[in-house]
Amino acid sequence: MSCRVSLSVIRLALPRSPNPIAKLVFPTLRASRLLVRFKSVSSESTLFSMPERRPFVRLPTDVYPVNYGLRLKPDLIDFTFEGKLEAAVEVTQGTNQIVMNCADIDIITASFVPEGGEEINATGFNYQNEDEKVTLCFPSTLQKGSGSLKIDFVGELNDKMKGFYRSKYTIPSGEIRYAAVTQFEATDARRAFPCWDEPAIKATFDITLIVPKDRVALSNMNVVDRKPYPEDHSLVEVKFATTPIMSTYLVAFVIGEYDFVESQSSDGVTVRVYTPVGKAEQGRFALEVATKTLPFYKDYFSVPYPLPKIDLIAIADFAAGAMENWGLVTYRETALLIDPKNSCASSRQWVALVVGHELAHQWFGNLVTMEWWTHLWLNEGFASWIEYLCVDHCFPEYDIWTQFVSADYTRALDLDALDNSHPIEVDVGHPSEVDEIFDAISYSKGASVIRMLHNYIGDEDFRKGMNAYLLKFQHKNASTGKLTPSQGASGNNNCCLGNTGFNQMLKISQKKFCASGPRNDENCPNWMVPISICTSEDPSCTKLEVLLDQPETTVNITNVAPDHWLKINPGTVGFYRIQYSSAMLESLLPGIRDLTLLPVDRLGLQNDLFSLLHKQADMQEEKNRIERVLGAIPAPDIIQRVLNFALSVREYTHTHLLWKIGQAGKI
Repeated sequence: MSCRVSLSVIRLALPRSPNPIAKLVFPTLRASRLLVRFKSVSSESTLFSMPERRPFVRLPTDVYPVNYGLRLKPDLIDFTFEGKLEAAVEVTQGTNQIVMNCADIDIITASFVPEGGEEINATGFNYQNEDEKVTLCFPSTLQKGSGSLKIDFVGELNDKMKGFYRSKYTIPSGEIRYAAVTQFEATDARRAFPCWDEPAIKATFDITLIVPKDRVALSNMNVVDRKPYPEDHSLVEVKFATTPIMSTYLVAFVIGEYDFVESQSSDGVTVRVYTPVGKAEQGRFALEVATKTLPFYKDYFSVPYPLPKIDLIAIADFAAGAMENWGLVTYRETALLIDPKNSCASSRQWVALVVGHELAHQWFGNLVTMEWWTHLWLNEGFASWIEYLCVDHCFPEYDIWTQFVSADYTRALDLDALDNSHPIEVDVGHPSEVDEIFDAISYSKGASVIRMLHNYIGDEDFRKGMNAYLLKFQHKNASTGKLTPSQGASGNNNCCLGNTGFNQMLKISQKKFCASGPRNDENCPNWMVPISICTSEDPSCTKLEVLLDQPETTVNITNVAPDHWLKINPGTVGFYRIQYSSAMLESLLPGIRDLTLLPVDRLGLQNDLFSLLHKQADMQEEKNRIERVLGAIPAPDIIQRVLNFALSVREYTHTHLLWKIGQAGKI
């Protein structure tokens, strides 16, 4: 992953309208509690608009699955597959029809067998192609109680890289062959078998694959039986163990030719990395990362990994970067394979981050799953934050948090300031809308906000909250408002105390920041955001923490020597921009010159200054401020080029919090 120190151009935003879409409830620093609300954009707002919404109704709840017994027989020559589904279901109220999700599949026969009763054959299949549903019609009412739904069907191994599809690869001899692989998130399990394809409708799965005997067959669970297929001796029947209760989008199966490397994590989980034939050695770095990562997450969440194995596999044709299927994580080849002789350091860091991200989902997303796609940001934002925590633990030499600020934090701030930004959480209805929210808002801004809250609460209490959340909702579903870290949190303690000196007073005000300029016609809500302050005495340590919950406030900082500078937002953790008074900015220059101001803070300071070039009237003043800061850096040959770039993109629009911090004086 490439890293640029100050000139990231992609970004995200805090939603800004008085209508709450979700609450994250976190205990405050002291006795009270901080209620952080993410707010949606009202219908009158011009900041964000979704395409015209299509009418959509979620699946009825009168019949739901308990277990899917699924048999699939793919044909790697004709690119088709045959399937048999025998699902144990519960009928909650009498009905003469069953509505399921189904797309690009032809149902041959369907029947329902009530427990202890006679089989009832379906008399018709009504496909609603636009909504990707099918209604199975029965001649009599299915009575309340348990039963078995049987469906025979056929489908295509498509070339769309979604659902159950074919993936082209070349073997060492140069011959082109095909694998059969899956990508079900968000709503494409329905292309592999008829199902209740909504994240809240969980069930267990018993999967059997009938495949050529010279191919590798993988699924979410370990193989429990492998035997010749009686109808064709060139095939084998591979049966996998029953999965935990899980959502359909996490089901996966792969049939192809692969090599692998194997190890065990310290907590006894079998880890394999599958690679193209002849490239097994390129999987060893990912194997190292995975075997370190599983125990880290187990300890961090205080919840063990619930499956006996985990496979990581490189897929030749893969649309996403990676997919967190439970127990069988699929990757694009560039996100998993490392050539030990030729791959650069940035490639290693990228693989480490992607592996850390997907393995985090095994708990946060798979064990506890979002109730609906509206809550995707919490799934992806959390994994996008903790992947850095994990990599920092495994490879501290990477200084990965500085790269987070460059790759995710500044990206989120910039996009958040655009006029066409959108809330961190977006209401999703029709499945066609789901892909629209897999963007940097869900990932980078979500990660940045969670990082800020983690820092405010403190790691110990944050971990307690994660443990309580996972234990309460394991094998279930949850929405954003259900995430409530532990009640006993006391926040971070101040650590730089006891030195005598002068006191300083800061006046701090908050205002919404728009890259296109001030918006005086809008009502700007106040956010409750933690602000931390450090001094040159110890730039890595927070001297004071305050919670700004009003338009402005004055803060008294005690025991600060007159020649010490003050820095807001040490570590560049708080998700806001800072506009210093000229005097405060001047006082920071010595810390830039002698490098006592940490790299991550120098990066944040430069990024804020560039972004504040948002209106013509301020241009000369802001240009002078940037020149003073850059002039403190011993690299005069690049200063003018950087400044020219900043000025050339000053009209790049952007919407976000502007924090204006002015030094009120010394007492």
